[in-house]
Amino acid sequence: MLELTAVQAGYGPAPVLRGVSLSVKEGEIVTLIGSNGAGKSTTLRAISRLIPVRAGTIRFRGELISNASSHLVVRRGLVHIPEGRRLFADMTVRENLLLGAYTCRRSELDARLARVYEWFPILGERERQLARSLSGGEQQMVAIARGLMIQPAFVMLDEPSLGLAPKLVRQVAEMIRSIRAHGITVMLVEQNARLALELADRAYVLQTGRIALEGPSREVLDNQEVRAAYLGL
Repeated sequence: MLELTAVQAGYGPAPVLRGVSLSVKEGEIVTLIGSNGAGKSTTLRAISRLIPVRAGTIRFRGELISNASSHLVVRRGLVHIPEGRRLFADMTVRENLLLGAYTCRRSELDARLARVYEWFPILGERERQLARSLSGGEQQMVAIARGLMIQPAFVMLDEPSLGLAPKLVRQVAEMIRSIRAHGITVMLVEQNARLALELADRAYVLQTGRIALEGPSREVLDNQEVRAAYLGL
């Protein structure tokens, strides 16, 4: 469904990704783990076309998107939910969600809101509240739901558990499982390596802009180097 081949990307003259190749099959949860600065978020930004690809190719559903504009990538069903939630704090939950549906017809908005509220009933209860009044877990729920308003086929999540209490981290994990259960393919970047590896079918380990290890998540979780570097074991 998604395939990166020898992708190079970065910011200004500085390279960050140095030939990243990976793939995600339809229906999978695939995680990308690594230390801070390894290039995980940069990989997602390259895929969603927020930064230019200097070399290599990115294909989504067989179509080359390496040079596509970001809004066209979204229209093709690929959504990037960034780190830090990025909500509009002084807008209501409903208003934040509607911003996620900018590609759909006005006549479809109520149906899309109803679908999101069915997935996340608490957002229906909170729809008139300002985003800044929500808990961290509820704000993350709004960020995920805003992405789902597009009705995507593929969702990229960047650090969805960042800054959340353990109880809320478990809720985020259930959200990710629910997304996949609804037929949406997931690519997950997560500093909590144990959580990511427990959720994912397959994993890639990124080191200084290169893929250092890949395989089924269980095998990666059992790898002694991974356990020492990312799990503290």
